Amino acid sequence: MMSKRCKYALKAMVRLARNYNQGFLSTSVIAQDENIPKKFLEQILLELKRVKLVNSKQGKAGGYYLLKSPDDVTLADLYRIFEGPIALTPCVSLNFYEPCDDCVDEATCYLRKELIIVREKTRKSMIEATLTSFLK
Repeated sequence: MMSKRCKYALKAMVRLARNYNQGFLSTSVIAQDENIPKKFLEQILLELKRVKLVNSKQGKAGGYYLLKSPDDVTLADLYRIFEGPIALTPCVSLNFYEPCDDCVDEATCYLRKELIIVREKTRKSMIEATLTSFLK
């Protein structure tokens, strides 16, 4: 299940995508438009800035803006930032692999084979879900 932190990040990014190439959006505007607590949103935007998905400009006319095209930011990107691996178990994770303590032989594990299929279908769907797709 997606955490509120990840969901709010997605909502903020979609709001910024709606405003892509039209200037800056203040934290207050995003918080109000998307019904996100402002202090929580500020933390989320700082994390998104740290990973170089957004940037900000100080001042009265400042605010946040996307650094990448909405076509180039995926749900998978955001999920990995705020939730971690897409895989259901560490032994099938692409970026956070760890062997399972209870597995005798990973090569013959009856769970692993099917969980890899689930991971790939989930990953594919999340990669196809760009910010642009949420605008439709």
